[in-house]
Amino acid sequence: MYQVKPMCGGDIKVDLPTCMYKLANIHARPGNSCNFEHALQNGEVDPAVRALEARQDEIMRKLYELKAAVEGLAKTVTTPDADMDLTVSGSLSSQSSSSAAFRGAADLDTLLGKDLGALRDIVINANPAQPPLTLLVLHNLLCQRYRVLSTVHVHSSVSGVPPQLLSCLGPRHSDSYARHLFQLGFTLIWKDVSKLQMKFSVQNMCPIEGEANVARFLFKLLAPYPSDAVSATLVDSWVDTAFFQLAEGGAKERAAVLRALNSALGRAPWLAGRDVSLADVACYCCLLLAGPASSVPANVQRWLESCENLGHFGPAKVLLQ
Repeated sequence: MYQVKPMCGGDIKVDLPTCMYKLANIHARPGNSCNFEHALQNGEVDPAVRALEARQDEIMRKLYELKAAVEGLAKTVTTPDADMDLTVSGSLSSQSSSSAAFRGAADLDTLLGKDLGALRDIVINANPAQPPLTLLVLHNLLCQRYRVLSTVHVHSSVSGVPPQLLSCLGPRHSDSYARHLFQLGFTLIWKDVSKLQMKFSVQNMCPIEGEANVARFLFKLLAPYPSDAVSATLVDSWVDTAFFQLAEGGAKERAAVLRALNSALGRAPWLAGRDVSLADVACYCCLLLAGPASSVPANVQRWLESCENLGHFGPAKVLLQ
């Protein structure tokens, strides 16, 4: 039998058996000695042995899956914020094709390092008074690329969380208990925090603070940043402009950003060139959060409609309705 043992630091160790079966002495069975010697001479294998080996392989496979599930659960249990008092939902978004899922798995190994048998957990603490719209958009995009186990929790430090926040990551999935079926764990905890916090590797990584920084981390799981420094700086500049001027600035700063957006979108369909980038996600969400403007320039209005037509930005708009 396998054993689950607690270890120092909250880790859990699963010991798997090295041998599952002891075969009876085939020589002792009446009438089998000649047949067995003949089989050995001809390189044959007893069918009973084949059946036992196949059964052992299947049991070992299931045990290793169980080991992976226990190790993944240990990651969540040892998270410093594991004192949440309500599990709200868990959902699974799968790939529409097996080839896309295979590419996603390979990319995760390249980006995050290979972690055999363990689910990569992303744990985010967010204040319900300041819902992170960019993270909902990026979560939607992650679900289209990877198999994501999504859960929403309510921390004991807050109360009266609106229903739309409790279901913002989708409905609970029937397979949410089987962690080994997923590639990413996306856990959103509504908590009384001054700044949004994200923990990826709870044992080896310091928390990332600020919605802009967390958005940068998540977007890199979807697409690489521009390879040249000028383009990468342009994306970062728009992200900072979105969070510090659109979301937190006054009326004059917001008007100045709208003029800059209109000018940039007159030269290209998207803020950082011909493709959608984190710059578009951040500016769209912060503009949406700031409320409707009395007069939006023509290029900005066209760009807003283009964003909404993609469908990726739907979760952010629905949350504010």
